Amino acid sequence: MTRPGREKKQEGIPVAATKGTPAQGLAGATLGFFIGFAAVSLFGPTAKSLKGILELTPLEVGLLVAAPSLSGSLLRIPFSAWVDTTGGRKPFLVLLLLSIVGMAGLFLTLHFCYPDRMPRSFYPLILFLGVLCGCGIATFSVGIGQVAYWYPKPRHGTALGTYAGIGNLAPGIFTLLLPFALVSLGLPGSYLAWLAFLVAGTGLYAVVGRNAWYFQMIEQGVPGEEARAASAKLGQEIFPAGSLVESLLLSARIWKTWALVAVYFTTFGGFIALTAWLPVYWISFHSVTPVVAGTLAGAYSILTSLVRVGGGYLSDRLGGELTGILALCFMMAGALMMTLSGTFGLSVVAEIFLAIGMGVTNAAVFKLVAQEVPEAVGGAAGWVGGLGAFGGFAIPPVMGTVVQLRGATGYASGFVVFVGLAVVSLLLVGVLRRKRARNPGAM
Repeated sequence: MTRPGREKKQEGIPVAATKGTPAQGLAGATLGFFIGFAAVSLFGPTAKSLKGILELTPLEVGLLVAAPSLSGSLLRIPFSAWVDTTGGRKPFLVLLLLSIVGMAGLFLTLHFCYPDRMPRSFYPLILFLGVLCGCGIATFSVGIGQVAYWYPKPRHGTALGTYAGIGNLAPGIFTLLLPFALVSLGLPGSYLAWLAFLVAGTGLYAVVGRNAWYFQMIEQGVPGEEARAASAKLGQEIFPAGSLVESLLLSARIWKTWALVAVYFTTFGGFIALTAWLPVYWISFHSVTPVVAGTLAGAYSILTSLVRVGGGYLSDRLGGELTGILALCFMMAGALMMTLSGTFGLSVVAEIFLAIGMGVTNAAVFKLVAQEVPEAVGGAAGWVGGLGAFGGFAIPPVMGTVVQLRGATGYASGFVVFVGLAVVSLLLVGVLRRKRARNPGAM
């Protein structure tokens, strides 16, 4: 392989200079996702701070907590498609810039109006700015495509597991840091610190983020077939093929796609939902300090992300279906304990069970995508990643409604939502396993 930046020649034809290596491509994508995902950690404490000022109902608090997940999930599908035409850099930068706009708007609103000049009419504005901040979460699907184009197929599992595991650490780390920032900087100051981090991180991604060689050559005007042949000789194996719209339509006609959407809705959507909801739960139900609540919520998020890396390894050894069944049983046990718990200690144990179950299942799902929908992997991954993450938007308002109906005890009994979701997901994975057992040669 020639050095990055050198002009390359294939069959006597000069080919545009390219930069970067697969490791650098992975590092850049992971950095971009980590930066984009960090903002979600702000909304749990923000919702608690604004609840009394804006006179919000529990349902409205749930919607506020979930606002970033709306854009963070639905934008994954079109931005994933954009990667197939331009590579990952432009989609990454657009999403990160939108997130900066949202964060800047929130900082300015809080700086000039919080807490005395914030009437209830500000609620729609806060929701809208939260949706903009959530654009950073959508970088997940962009990074999946960006990393996949850099690496050969036999190394996809390790590369994508590293990307998703490290990137998913962001909400946990920043949830741990946020209570200390709130104490020392206040709510507006914390948003200013997060905004500075987001701007600096976006600038860093703009410097280090790299598209795979094929997209670099296309951008420099090299004809498609020539760029494909040249980048293949450099080691690139994956290239855009056909229309992503066709892949989306084909995968949408396969029932297994929707089964996996439902499972990912439960576990990854649930992960996003709980990252934002748990600070509210710990403060409102167990009356702990914001620092303790942030520490517990951050620990949940970090553990869920770390076990996802190991979950990919386990899925390779036991199979995606069996791994998913075992992990969902852990999740269901944790949700049951949380629903019935009236003690702090049991709730902590329940949180650990939820983290392990969700993290391992998240890894198993993407093992199953390629296995169950091989004829349209890209389309299926778009549906699963996009609509599955929508659970982060849909679940908190449901839990908020339970609180509204049952009062303070609803913070515990609301976890029955996760019991129901785990049962449905177990049934779906069980059906997938049974179908595969009947046709063991199928992929």
